[in-house]
Amino acid sequence: MKKLLFSGLLLAVSSMALAKLPPVSDEAKAKAAEAAAKAAWAGKVDGYLLCKSMDKVAAGYFKTAKAAGKETKPPVATPACADPGAFTYAPPETAKPLEASGAHSPAATATSPPSSKTPAAAIAPEKKS
Repeated sequence: MKKLLFSGLLLAVSSMALAKLPPVSDEAKAKAAEAAAKAAWAGKVDGYLLCKSMDKVAAGYFKTAKAAGKETKPPVATPACADPGAFTYAPPETAKPLEASGAHSPAATATSPPSSKTPAAAIAPEKKS
């Protein structure tokens, strides 16, 4: 009996947790996009700092190995560390609604007649009975 009561209570609580939330506002979406861009930039900065520290450690190793008279292999060629620069965020442009984009614009003014100069009788001659 206790198991049934506990599972029913758990089901009721979980159904409340799965209730539909209101849609996210445009302002909240913009803040989330900016936070994602800032997090990506922070990842690039961390990678740059790691690259610089690895270069420093490798240079120190080669210096001490050379001073101790140890034989070392030449360093492996790696790409240079790329500084990501300062954080800048430019929000993406929002798409125009269909009405503003010209989807419902009137047709252009005709500059020539839609038909050719060939008479209709020549295009589809009448059948003789």
